[in-house]
Amino acid sequence: MNNEKINARQFLVLVTLFTIGTTILVVPSGLAAEAKQDAWIVAIVGTVIGLLVIWIYNTIALRFPNMTFIGINEKIFGKWLGKTVSLLFVSMPLLYTSILFIYNGNFLATQMMPDTPIPAFTMLMVIILVMGVRLGLETIGRSAEIFIVFFFVLFIILVVFITPQIKFENIQPVFEVDIKTILRASLYLIVTSSVNSVILLMNFPALVNQPKEAKKSFYIGNIIGGLVIIIITVLCILVLGADNTARQTYPSFILAREINVGNFVQRIEGTIAIMWFITIYFKMTLYFYASVLGIAQIFNLKHYRPLILPLGMVLADLSFTMYEDVVKQQDFDVKVTIPHSLIIGLFLPLIMLVVSVFQKETIEEKE
Repeated sequence: MNNEKINARQFLVLVTLFTIGTTILVVPSGLAAEAKQDAWIVAIVGTVIGLLVIWIYNTIALRFPNMTFIGINEKIFGKWLGKTVSLLFVSMPLLYTSILFIYNGNFLATQMMPDTPIPAFTMLMVIILVMGVRLGLETIGRSAEIFIVFFFVLFIILVVFITPQIKFENIQPVFEVDIKTILRASLYLIVTSSVNSVILLMNFPALVNQPKEAKKSFYIGNIIGGLVIIIITVLCILVLGADNTARQTYPSFILAREINVGNFVQRIEGTIAIMWFITIYFKMTLYFYASVLGIAQIFNLKHYRPLILPLGMVLADLSFTMYEDVVKQQDFDVKVTIPHSLIIGLFLPLIMLVVSVFQKETIEEKE
């Protein structure tokens, strides 16, 4: 049904962009609200714990080569229970694609073009999302290789130009919060950057040419993405201060406004906006690709492409009605998306891993 393949380098790039995703704009605020000036410590802890989650995914994937997550479910749980579990799995990327429409629209409407209605931004994003997914995984991987270069060039520019604004007193005192607070605060980062990466098992190892090399790519991509998040968080605390970072919805965007080199290089927050568009687009694309490919495999369709346009329109419409205001959006994120992600992205893979080990031992005993 799907003969598309990417190489290990392209998979590394996709993992990196997916890991960064929406976190580059919104995570520093949440971390600072919980851990104050120790937010950078939370980012480090979240990145390290996230690698344990990636280890689980790699272990499952390499036990079932040439299978997507849907196929692994049916192999472990049987046909009907496996399809039921797979439907639960597909609900996650479908929901999160719609949520990313909302994030993108809200950012553009509040920070860049307040006179433009959010549905206009959403429909434009739907168009380029549908175009990208219809072109297939190979095209997505190749384009990601190009755009990640632009991302890191802009990232380096941001870091270099904001350095003169650093105030080291903003990060003091260090280790003021306790371990319990650090672990609690790191949960959101772990979920968004690592746990949600479970949808990449729709690509790895079945659609990657070099599965063993891609295993390393999964780790390296997650580490690179984590380092970007750590650096952005540190800069927000050092330049804006913990309290100001916590109050801002998009602190890294405000961070770029602080750049002033010789009264000549100023207000280059557009760099952050471009970085955001790159990462959120590829994260959204991978979510949506996992959704349509997963549904096609669950219902044994010959190809996933007929599902792309109708599902894209449904998710766009869902994004218009999901939240009434920002407060309900934040409440939904805490009460629904985090538990939803933990169930599908952590507890389900753990159950799959345990059951697969038990099945293997049972087969070996019979032999």
